[in-house]
Amino acid sequence: MAQSEVAQKKMVAGLLAILIGWTGAHKFYLGNTTTGIIQLVSNIACGAGAIIALIEGIMYLTKPDDVFEKTYIIDKKQWF
Repeated sequence: MAQSEVAQKKMVAGLLAILIGWTGAHKFYLGNTTTGIIQLVSNIACGAGAIIALIEGIMYLTKPDDVFEKTYIIDKKQWF
């Protein structure tokens, strides 16, 4: 994947996590459907999904592009 594509994907995933992460939107965007559903349901049940999403959004945006790509796009890491 080209660096500009990775940077764009990282930015979108990070913003989705921070702004509407309680819906699991960033997980769905990264192709992690099951994890997205778990995050959505956990937020409906107890509200923890929003806090986790905020932390993940900050982590996405602060990682270098190459680390983000390896961790979340290639290796498909689900949480943190």
